[in-house]
Amino acid sequence: MPTPDGLRFVPPGAAEVEYVRESKHEWLVRSGLTGPGELAMVRVTMEPGQSHELHCHPRMEEILYVVSGRGNQQVGVDQREVTAGDSIHIPKGEPHATFNPFAEDLVFLAILTPALFDGEETRDLSEGEDY
Repeated sequence: MPTPDGLRFVPPGAAEVEYVRESKHEWLVRSGLTGPGELAMVRVTMEPGQSHELHCHPRMEEILYVVSGRGNQQVGVDQREVTAGDSIHIPKGEPHATFNPFAEDLVFLAILTPALFDGEETRDLSEGEDY
């Protein structure tokens, strides 16, 4: 909710929580939570063995920032192990996937722009669909 000075705050426990592909998604910035805007930010907790299979966001650019743990991140044909402090830029429409094959939770922030959530924001490519 906007405050009188125009700033927006999302205190602990006020995030909108949903589960996507079994992973916990805590929306910290999103239309309806912080008001309309061009940015969205979600904190994802991916438990051991969980993944976000290959997908893309045809209309959104994305930045991932690893808060804790480690995982394997694919962007296009490049795949690397990522760990706390790493950031990953994903251009609009670029196929990407995140995997947690490790024993600890992987926690990362995903920042997306523009914040478009009308059912066409994510395209699943895990079944070998061309992109």
